Amino acid sequence: MSRIVIENAAVATVDTADWHGGAGTEHARGHVVVERGVITAVGAGPAPRLAPGPDTRRVDGQGALLVTPGLVNAHHHLYQWASRGLAQQATLFEWLVELYPVWTGLDDRIEHAAATAGLVALARSGCTTAADHHYVYPAGGGDLDAALVAAASRVGLRLQLVRGSMDLGRSAGGLPPDSIVVDTERALLDTEASIAAHHDPEPGAAVRVSVGPCSPFSASQRLMREAAVLARRHGVRLHTHLAETMDEQEMCLAQYGRTPLEYADELDWLGPDVWLAHGIHFTDEAIKRLGASGTGVAHCPSSNARLGAGIAPVRALLEAGSPVGLGVDGAASNEHGGIGAELRQSMLLARLRPGDPGTAGHPHPGTAGHPHPGTAGHPHPGTAGHPRPGPEALTARHALWLGTMGGARCLGRQDEIGSIEVGKQADLAVWRLDGLGQAGIADPLAALVFGQLPELELLLVGGRAIVERGHLSTVDESLVTAELVTASRRLQQRAEHHGR
Repeated sequence: MSRIVIENAAVATVDTADWHGGAGTEHARGHVVVERGVITAVGAGPAPRLAPGPDTRRVDGQGALLVTPGLVNAHHHLYQWASRGLAQQATLFEWLVELYPVWTGLDDRIEHAAATAGLVALARSGCTTAADHHYVYPAGGGDLDAALVAAASRVGLRLQLVRGSMDLGRSAGGLPPDSIVVDTERALLDTEASIAAHHDPEPGAAVRVSVGPCSPFSASQRLMREAAVLARRHGVRLHTHLAETMDEQEMCLAQYGRTPLEYADELDWLGPDVWLAHGIHFTDEAIKRLGASGTGVAHCPSSNARLGAGIAPVRALLEAGSPVGLGVDGAASNEHGGIGAELRQSMLLARLRPGDPGTAGHPHPGTAGHPHPGTAGHPHPGTAGHPRPGPEALTARHALWLGTMGGARCLGRQDEIGSIEVGKQADLAVWRLDGLGQAGIADPLAALVFGQLPELELLLVGGRAIVERGHLSTVDESLVTAELVTASRRLQQRAEHHGR
């Protein structure tokens, strides 16, 4: 349909660039009009009178629908859908040591199956744009970037392909095995080739490419520094993991004499064209530096909890001026795999942050007694005399902002997606609020965020229907499931053979 008219529905526009505005303008009974993939009208009451046409689809909310911007997933590893359920009790470094050998068997067929399954799960949870950080490129694995792009096209979501790399193997003091790292020059050349092949800078692009050396413990100083130069030469964004665990902090202090943030700053890895994954372990001064530089953070609450890494200081980052979005992270550390659930998780964890274990001398979860950053003279906001944020730390409306406009700002796409405004791409999630899970909750956004995630009536990407009544309209989910089972089995068999 070239025109879609949604009426008689609650509408949360998120038409504010700042988190203080939360969900922005809200209409208890409103309308949204889409024409040729672009939003042409939004407001209270019925839609404006339009010339009739055979290609118009009308959706009557009957007071039971909520329209929000499509959710933006600011950090993921789609290939990990083929390796779920492993290393269940591990901290991050332990988890990586167990899983790196499994991932050495990755190839383009496994990548495509895993990415397709992951994107289906994202779509069913309200996601319209996904940033995927791919950094594992085993020799002989084929064209993994092309496999990922093909999966996104197959499902119909927008893709921010973060072309990752690792050049610091175990023999050079890094964490990954040497078999899945490449030399620095090859990493840079392959990244540049991916930009040339897949990056589309035009408004409404289906695929954008960003540059993403994996992390301080798997990418050399040269790779980090030259990757930043490469990205800025091509006008694309930068992304990496940073400040995820205390183990990382100790490694950076031992090897470089710097905290992870100081190390990134020294390598020119802060700025409005950069967003960082996780961002848990920051002192107050580091948070101020992030805000002043406009550096974004992809907050991954469920994955952080799964690995016992800690709770990111989201409220403090927002108050400092740092854009914060939500990330699912890889399905090997967040088996649920949906972005909608991260709205609730982010809101709840923010209310625990000031009193979480790790302050007031308590050891941080999973760090064997190491104090949480923010102690030893650097109190975390909300402790040591500061008022505890408590339930007001993040509201349901703040959580929706994180999952839409916050993510769009991290990806540099806030002028195209992340809100319901005239002229923007018609990336919309239309939620049903008449199910048992939402029954009796008068506030539509409380029904969305506080309780069970509602079923989608409709998910639009550029005006194209991707999900209808909870089911994908672009792919056969049973076929995708069968493909994933086969891919997971092949990956596990290869790991077992490699381990013999």
